[in-house]
Amino acid sequence: MSARRWWIVILSFAATLGISGWIVWSGWAREGAPPLLPWWAHLAALGVVGVEILARSLKLTLSARAVGMRLPLGTAARVILGGDFAGGITPSRSGAEPARYLIMAEAGWPAAAIILVLFIELFLELVSLIIACVLLTLLFREAGGMIGLLMGVIGAWAVLVGGAGVGGWFLAQHHSRGKPPALARKLGFNAGAWRRVQRALKALRRSMGQLRQAKLSTLAAATLASLVHIFARTFVLVALVAGLQPGTPIAPLVVWSLVLMFGSSIAPAPAGGGAVEFSFKLAFASVLTASVLGGALLWWRFYTFYLYLLLGALAAGSTVLRALREKPDEVIAEAPTP
Repeated sequence: MSARRWWIVILSFAATLGISGWIVWSGWAREGAPPLLPWWAHLAALGVVGVEILARSLKLTLSARAVGMRLPLGTAARVILGGDFAGGITPSRSGAEPARYLIMAEAGWPAAAIILVLFIELFLELVSLIIACVLLTLLFREAGGMIGLLMGVIGAWAVLVGGAGVGGWFLAQHHSRGKPPALARKLGFNAGAWRRVQRALKALRRSMGQLRQAKLSTLAAATLASLVHIFARTFVLVALVAGLQPGTPIAPLVVWSLVLMFGSSIAPAPAGGGAVEFSFKLAFASVLTASVLGGALLWWRFYTFYLYLLLGALAAGSTVLRALREKPDEVIAEAPTP
């Protein structure tokens, strides 16, 4: 990334931390600090994080296996965490997929196979989200308004993901030969780079046929793993609030966790620019006491965002930074084509 973009990241994180500090200070100044979070709540949150990472890694591994490819679980975890790190420091998580792409390319995967597996993984994410909404509607009938908001946020997320998928399909169908289109030139693809993209698009078009032979049982297992990952993220806040304010209703904790999680994915500023923290305060002002709200916010953000940044930096930090630093054509060139 350029120096200007790094300054945007720094300012966005400063705003995020500033709003967090304001929420904590305003609540604690009024009611005093809440009791310390018990050790078992920390242990539960860490356990849920481990389960969530394992579930997402398994989903990516099974997505590859469904179309006859082998992706080791360790490599899948590195791909997942590297994408989290890149997504956390870029607007609307725009750096997540280039980083995941480059990590898989360095593991020896051809471009078409990478795109196919990542497409399957994102599609299964959407399917599992729809299933999760149905299950939440059945479990928490009194939370109809919150479920409606959740479906709206997921719809916006689906438009972004679906738009990228449709764009890739269109390119594969109509621009796998010839000169680069105007949009590609604006994005920095010259004639030589576009030829590499065209080779990848041709290979992708051939590999899309593998979807017709995909093993449905493996795809179903991957969808189940995706559901585990989605609900695991919601249990982090449940565990934290159970240690700070026992007896709090579970429905708003679960539903609002999903709203904030996927809402932050479409936030234009890196780390949300404080929008996630402000939304957390609005969502739980009537559910949590002012002092508990601040403590819950701090620990929830740590276990659902900052910890993933740290793990992603340790797992694939240098690769991620290179993916963000390079031009699109240079990232494409990292992947061998079949």
